[in-house]
Amino acid sequence: MADIFSVIADPTRRQILSHLLDRYVGSDAPSAPDGTTTAPMGEISVSDLVSKLVLSQPTVSKHLKVLRDAGLVTVREEGQHRFYALESSPLEEVEDWLIPFLSADFDDAMDQDSLDIEAELDELESQAERTQAAAQARDGIPAAARPQSSAARAGERLGYTVAGAAERARALFEEASRRIPSISRSSD
Repeated sequence: MADIFSVIADPTRRQILSHLLDRYVGSDAPSAPDGTTTAPMGEISVSDLVSKLVLSQPTVSKHLKVLRDAGLVTVREEGQHRFYALESSPLEEVEDWLIPFLSADFDDAMDQDSLDIEAELDELESQAERTQAAAQARDGIPAAARPQSSAARAGERLGYTVAGAAERARALFEEASRRIPSISRSSD
């Protein structure tokens, strides 16, 4: 069996995998003139791949054989037609290899930002309890008439914390994509 890294090192094979992924998630299902799909969801014919890649049929077939031998695609024969589908489980080896590299930056960023969601939630809970006790001590103004309740302030603060974490995660993902451009999905 070929090394999975050497199989996905070829840009044409990565393009084929990208087209198969598009088909797998259903964003690219073709329709025949009568409105029916030409292949079941998740599958693409060799002729469709040839037209998408603008390569010769023998070249596409050669790459599909390498992907099939590596277990990255499955094939279904229907008469003289071959329909290919993505089999992503062999890519778990790549994912397992990449995660330590990608998470190293994430762990460093988390340490630098000192983001401790548990501590933030505990602090928000304490603040809400203090605010509620203070509100009970007040007289005359019902909770509904106050400008902003403690729960609303706590929710707003938590929202900012989550938004900040999401923004940091997005920045880390973009940095990882920049550092490893050959892994990122090719455009059509």
